[in-house]
Amino acid sequence: MTASVSMPAGGVQVGSYGDYAQAQQAVDFLSDNQFPVENVQIVGTDLRSVEQVVGRLTYARAAGAGAASGAWFGLFVGLLLGIFAPDGSSWISSVLTGLVIGLVFGALFGLAGFAATRGRRDFATTGQKIVAGRYDVLCNPQVAEQAREHLARLSLRY
Repeated sequence: MTASVSMPAGGVQVGSYGDYAQAQQAVDFLSDNQFPVENVQIVGTDLRSVEQVVGRLTYARAAGAGAASGAWFGLFVGLLLGIFAPDGSSWISSVLTGLVIGLVFGALFGLAGFAATRGRRDFATTGQKIVAGRYDVLCNPQVAEQAREHLARLSLRY
């Protein structure tokens, strides 16, 4: 017998929930009632990728983002070089020089990277995340009925 996405090897569905917090609450309830939770799985189904668009990306924004990341790298390099400076004024000039050079090169690389896309992606987004449409609580068949009884009591509470 082969396993499918909705029923992994040996698991039967004992509950289905709209979000992960509800599925987690169900498993926590089973654990609180001394149920052997090592027999339980939470499986997300109907997966989709979500990426939030936060704004339009322009040459100025690309240069600014590149300058910011370049400044951090330049500051790091300047601090490392400043360790070997013979006196305090040399240390400060090493840090500032690294910061300015990092800022300039970061801005240039940010502009070059944005120009290379030729307008195919002129918007900024937050990171992608995978979201499930439903979360099923699955259990070993030997203890599935016991799990259903516990979860029925949980559903009566709400």
